Amino acid sequence: MSGLLRRLFAPRWNHPDPEVRRQAVGRLDPTHDDQRQTLEQLARDPQPQVREAALSRLQNPERLLAMYQQGDASPELRHHLAAMLVGQRGQHDLPTRIALVERLEDPELLNDVALRGDNQQLRLAALARLDAEEHLIRQACDNGIAAVRHAAAARIESEAGLSRLVQGARRDRQVARMARERLNRLRADAASLAAAHQRREALLETLEQHAASPWEPLYAGRFRHLKREWSKLEDQPDAQQEQRFQEACLRCRKVIGDHEAQEHARHVDDRQRESADQTRQALVEALEESLASLHQSDRLTDQDIASLRAQKRLLAARWQALSEQHLADEALRERYDQALAAYEDIVQARVRLEERAEAIEQALTDGDDQRLEALVEACGWPAGLAPAPLLQRAHQRLASERSRKDDDLNARMSRFVEELDQLERLLESGAFKGASRLQQDLRQQADRLPQAPLQPHQARLKRLTARLAELRDWRGFVAGPKRDQLCIAIEELANNATLSEAELDRHHRQLVKEWKALGNAAANRQQSERFRAASERIHQRLAPWREHQQAERQRNLEAREALCEQLETLLEQPAHEADPDALREIRDRSQEQWRRLAPVPRDKADTLGRRFGRIRHDLQALIERRAGEIAEAKRELIEQTRALLDQDMHSTRRAEQAKALQRRWRELGRAPKGEEQALWREFRSLCDNIFASREAARDDQAQRNRARLEAMQSLIDRLDSWHPTHSHEAGMLDEAVREATALEPLPSGRRSEGMRRRWAGIVRARRERLARLSLAEEAQRWQAIRPLLNAHLQADARYLAGGSAEQIALPAELTLSNALRQAHEHRNAARTSKADHSADQAVVERLARLRAHLSLLAGGRGNRRDDPLRLAIQVERLNDTLGQQTTRTEELRQILAGLLANGPMPEGLWAREVGELDRLLESLAELPPS
Repeated sequence: MSGLLRRLFAPRWNHPDPEVRRQAVGRLDPTHDDQRQTLEQLARDPQPQVREAALSRLQNPERLLAMYQQGDASPELRHHLAAMLVGQRGQHDLPTRIALVERLEDPELLNDVALRGDNQQLRLAALARLDAEEHLIRQACDNGIAAVRHAAAARIESEAGLSRLVQGARRDRQVARMARERLNRLRADAASLAAAHQRREALLETLEQHAASPWEPLYAGRFRHLKREWSKLEDQPDAQQEQRFQEACLRCRKVIGDHEAQEHARHVDDRQRESADQTRQALVEALEESLASLHQSDRLTDQDIASLRAQKRLLAARWQALSEQHLADEALRERYDQALAAYEDIVQARVRLEERAEAIEQALTDGDDQRLEALVEACGWPAGLAPAPLLQRAHQRLASERSRKDDDLNARMSRFVEELDQLERLLESGAFKGASRLQQDLRQQADRLPQAPLQPHQARLKRLTARLAELRDWRGFVAGPKRDQLCIAIEELANNATLSEAELDRHHRQLVKEWKALGNAAANRQQSERFRAASERIHQRLAPWREHQQAERQRNLEAREALCEQLETLLEQPAHEADPDALREIRDRSQEQWRRLAPVPRDKADTLGRRFGRIRHDLQALIERRAGEIAEAKRELIEQTRALLDQDMHSTRRAEQAKALQRRWRELGRAPKGEEQALWREFRSLCDNIFASREAARDDQAQRNRARLEAMQSLIDRLDSWHPTHSHEAGMLDEAVREATALEPLPSGRRSEGMRRRWAGIVRARRERLARLSLAEEAQRWQAIRPLLNAHLQADARYLAGGSAEQIALPAELTLSNALRQAHEHRNAARTSKADHSADQAVVERLARLRAHLSLLAGGRGNRRDDPLRLAIQVERLNDTLGQQTTRTEELRQILAGLLANGPMPEGLWAREVGELDRLLESLAELPPS
């Protein structure tokens, strides 16, 4: 009972029956807050009719929008809110509705407002809230306001969206054109970016290949060229490309740095070679000076020979060490060999003298001057060399004999005076030994000469003798303390157990050299024995070490001999195509190995050193000969390059041949050092000229291609903006086609392909428009011949009614084509030639066929009864096109001629068909849109 009471006394808007609740809506006043809230509650009612009735009473869009944004919006609420916003319901002003639209978030509602809004500004405000591309495409295609369509189209950016817009924007050609242009630009930009990326990738691959290749003369230049090309690219590289570029640059710089280090090492080697040559020259000059001093001295003693031998060994060791580093110059080696030959002459003469010393002594004792003279001559003493004491005695004995036989006193006095002058010069130069020997000889001569002529020179001889005594005293004063120091030093050295064997030997040799350098100055037996005893102790201590050194020298000697044999085998059979660089490497490695194989036995060092020097000289000669052959081959390449530069051929082909010549240049190897650079500069200059001409030709071709593309683009734009209005304008299209043919071939690329496709589309569209214009003009001629056709129809009607056959005259103001004129004459002849006045079935069939043919030409569906005729006409058209192409204009002209020639025709038949014929012809006469 309580439920029944609640239903009886409950408000009607809260009644269980939906119809009662809907009726209760009309009694609620939305101006009262409580009733408005009730209406808002009813707007969320489960029943659609209740919701619709409640929403029709709510006119406040603010409240409706708040309800809509709460998330439980019904379709009726959305429809009612959209109707208010677009201006279909309510009287809300435009700013209020725009403000509400700017607060909307629902894309479907915004789409509805943008499509149905009653104001352009309102639609634009709704469009501004749309972000999804599919909604923008819908607005650009379906919106009824052009400004909104254009604004929506302007916000579409993706390639897929623009493609959809081009396909869907059928009602607005401007939107389609804008979308097509932006799509083309987008694709062109994408193609340009892809091409730029491809160019950068190709440049990176070239740079990486260059970084992996070995050094060549063009290496640094190509690296700089690739870096310039990289910097010229307009697009920005990505991180991976930049990293690859930097890594390739590092590898290229490493190759260049390694080459520069090698060049620096080569320059250092050249400086060392020059220093070695200077040192060798100083050694040769020192040996020559020593030999010259022996020739200038007065007597050759054993000490002089020992000193010369020590100096020769020292110079030979130094020369050998320098020769192991760098090969000596040929002229300097000849001087050295001459000096050695002079030394050998002196040594051999000394040996011969020692072998005959006893015999000479015996001949002097016996007074056998003849045998003495023979022995002196057998000694073969070099001319100009100071004689040994024994030999000097022999010369004096022989000279005395000759002097006794010589009665010319003046000659003897003249020789005495000359020797006095020589003694004075020796004293001035400090040559004590020579001066002492010469002074003794002069004293002996003074004893043998008469006193009268000798009297003027006695004082000078005494003065020079006194100077000689002063020099002897001074040498003794200096040499005495020096000998004491040397004795102390060698005894300390003998007692020093901390030094290594090598240092001990070096210091011992230095002390012995200094002791021998003193000669007989201040010499005494006690100091000599003391020095000799310490030296013997050192010799005993160094004996094991010297045996080890001797064994090592022997091993080094065997290794050096093996090295010489290998090099001699190489020189005996040199390869004709031997690479000078490989030979240079063999030379340098052999020289390094030779230096490592040191020391060797002294008695074999000179001979083996000269052998290795000759081998090095021959190897260098082989290198220079092979380098000379390479230089000659490179000169031939230069001449070929110069001839290639003068030839008349395509620049690209010339550049390819130049690259082949460059590859041959690299394969040849290096010419002699000074000549290589000059040849390379000349060859590179010629190649640069060839490549410069190729680049200039490419620039010219690129400029011509750009000009051709610009001309083609201008022609495309001009033809795109041209919309023919008459069929007689077909000549303009033919002229444009001829201009486009003259611009072919266009340069390959995406832009050219796009231009060709666009040009083909424009030409096809213009031909279709011209064909449509020609068809429309031909259809419009129907109205011009209608009076003549009506006259024929009236004549046919009178003839078929039993009247006479009339001849319809052609009006003077009417101009007909040959086909229409013949049709006119055929119509007149048909009435004249027909025997009876009944309607002909052939006329009916021809009219039906012409109607079906015209329907097929106009593209209409036609009657089903005409389907067999339409099929037959299509078959005939296919058969006709096998021989030649028939245009639609010609077909229409034939149809019009057939309509004019078909008669005599009953009036009822024509009345039934003329409506359909006029409709078809009117559809054909419609002009195409521009």
